[in-house]
Amino acid sequence: MEWTDEGIVLGVRRHGEGNAIVELLTRLRGRHLGMVRGGASRRQAPLLQPGNTVSATWRARLDEHMGNYALEPAVVRTEVLMRAPHAAFGFTHMAQMLHLLPERDPHEGLFLTLGAILDAFEDRESAGRLLARFELALLAELGFGLELETCAATGSRENLVYVSPKSGRAVCGEAGAPYADRLFALPRFLVEGTAPPAGDVEDALRLTGHFLLTRVLEPRGLGLSDARAAFVSAWRRSTAPV
Repeated sequence: MEWTDEGIVLGVRRHGEGNAIVELLTRLRGRHLGMVRGGASRRQAPLLQPGNTVSATWRARLDEHMGNYALEPAVVRTEVLMRAPHAAFGFTHMAQMLHLLPERDPHEGLFLTLGAILDAFEDRESAGRLLARFELALLAELGFGLELETCAATGSRENLVYVSPKSGRAVCGEAGAPYADRLFALPRFLVEGTAPPAGDVEDALRLTGHFLLTRVLEPRGLGLSDARAAFVSAWRRSTAPV
């Protein structure tokens, strides 16, 4: 068995004397493990840093085997992730969330989303918006996508300003006003793609964090990661007015 694909390094662990088990999010084959011979060496270390995009060739005798990787660099992001604390924390959180996906289950959309985010993640003003978009995409891939295009109460597409914490559906201003204190604010950039003010990013992270927790993590006995909390803290510090 042999195939070649693009992959983003999610994690690496030492295996034996000098080898490493590398976990990639591949474009066409999802989250996939493989062994890199000599992967624990100093020469290989820069290539195998989490966040890098690589060209991966995987070989194994049978498809169900772990197999071996031969990797070549495509996009090296080590310096960016080390230079920007919010980026390092954010990627750690995203990599942890991707472990919720079944191994070898294709998610090309998430692969493309993650790569685009990492390429722009150093920009502090964009980072919070990008993480919220990743979490929204992950919810959809896991089968818990939010319905933000029409009002749950009226079917209207106009004046959508709230989200129900129970249904995950948008609510228009007229229908939601009596219950505003029990609803989430709906940041417009999540549905329109516009550049948001900082307050909207806070609202978006509060919204996606709630649904990740209640729909995905708590049923598995898990909570939001420390890395996410560290990201939010670092992002707030970096975007706070001087």
